[in-house]
Amino acid sequence: MILEIVKYGHPALRQKGARIDKITPEIKRLIEDMLETMYHAAGVGLAAQQIGKALQLTVIDVRAVKDRPSTMEVDGQPVDVAAHMPVVLINPEIRPFGDAATGPEGCLSFPEIYSDIIRPQSVEVRALNKEGKPIHFIAGGLLGRAVQHEIDHLNGILFIDRMTSTAKSELKPQLEALQKATKAALDQK
Repeated sequence: MILEIVKYGHPALRQKGARIDKITPEIKRLIEDMLETMYHAAGVGLAAQQIGKALQLTVIDVRAVKDRPSTMEVDGQPVDVAAHMPVVLINPEIRPFGDAATGPEGCLSFPEIYSDIIRPQSVEVRALNKEGKPIHFIAGGLLGRAVQHEIDHLNGILFIDRMTSTAKSELKPQLEALQKATKAALDQK
């Protein structure tokens, strides 16, 4: 089922997600719905907060992006990223490392708003997969950036919080309009 993606201004986007203690049939259904929603919106990642649920759950799939390569290592060996997609991260913990790199980012909760964001180039990830089994990998390139972006969401941090003040200032009219529209829609519910 395709879910509604909440937009900037919705309070769920600023909520830290609760840990998931058990992989219930409801959580499995939510994962499938989130994947369907992400694909329908042509996104590469979707966090639970973006569908109004404050949980430590995100889904990522970078296969559709051909012009921004991704890397992944499992057990210290490079692996085919596509073979590991989509990736479901439950209760993820990350350790960013490597030089900082600037790259373009957008967000399904901020339609048509993009900015260059500085993030570490790589990230070590530990999480549970959709079966509740531990996974551990190192991600770089677009995948590394997407993991960091989505895990920020799980902690109530938005990509606008990582923008330079100049970029945020330039986008201020669009951000204010989006926030105003979201609040107006919420008031009508």
